[in-house]
Amino acid sequence: MITLVAGATRGTGRGIAVALGAAGATVYCTGRTTRDQRSEMNRPETIEETAELVTAAGGTGIAVRVDHLDPAQVKALVERIDQEQGRLDVLVNDVWGADALWEWTTPVWKHDLDNGLKLLRLAVDTHLITSHHALPLLIRNKGGLVVEVTDGTWEFNATRYRESIFYDLAKMAVNRLAYAQAQELREYDGAAVALTPGFLRSESMLEHFGVTEATWRDAVAHQPTFAVSETPAFAGRAVAALATDPDRMRWSGKSVDSGTLAKEYGFTDVDGSRPDVWRYIVEVEETGARADPLDYR
Repeated sequence: MITLVAGATRGTGRGIAVALGAAGATVYCTGRTTRDQRSEMNRPETIEETAELVTAAGGTGIAVRVDHLDPAQVKALVERIDQEQGRLDVLVNDVWGADALWEWTTPVWKHDLDNGLKLLRLAVDTHLITSHHALPLLIRNKGGLVVEVTDGTWEFNATRYRESIFYDLAKMAVNRLAYAQAQELREYDGAAVALTPGFLRSESMLEHFGVTEATWRDAVAHQPTFAVSETPAFAGRAVAALATDPDRMRWSGKSVDSGTLAKEYGFTDVDGSRPDVWRYIVEVEETGARADPLDYR
């Protein structure tokens, strides 16, 4: 299985790349931060580390520095995959890199316009550019899979404001990208699915709360919903389950979360639980009900 995880440097992208590696895949891991050069996010995680983790998991990890806003770089990447592999089976559009650009609870007329528009370019344009260049290779063989990674399912986001117009629009647009691509891939027996992780214990989120993966429960006192958080491996296992499911067309065009797929396919997070934070948000956080977070794991 030949796969491309666009935006594999850290977080969900890294979790997906490693899980695909554990399924035996060859994974092209792209991003802008290498051991020699950091992106403006200025974080230490690198695509080389991700590729090494993929290989250690049982796959073949290949790190390629790519700015997915640059069509020429994406075109060159796909040409390389074609030359080296002759096919592409799975495309994961996970590019984001806009953590520092949105301003929570800030109306559009007060939000920095340049930052907001750049956020949209990073969240939407990168996915479109990558699909434009990668899908001709993916559809060369029947049965390809595209996974669009977002935040919040279509159903959840459709009735809730995500606290910033730019963020709200970006995450809803990615859900729609999956639906639209599903229509275009249908004649090639290809599937496109929008996937949202839950409350993610990414490297940056752990750092934000001042905890590590070993001590993450210490943050629950400050953020109760964090009790239903998940590791990047959980979304990774969701993608691996989709990629290895011969009947995955039943998901095409849909917007789902990692917890829903865990129930369907039977996988768990690394601790053996199945976090279901979106249900927790709807049933507990939004209503003020009292509940044991463990009931949602």
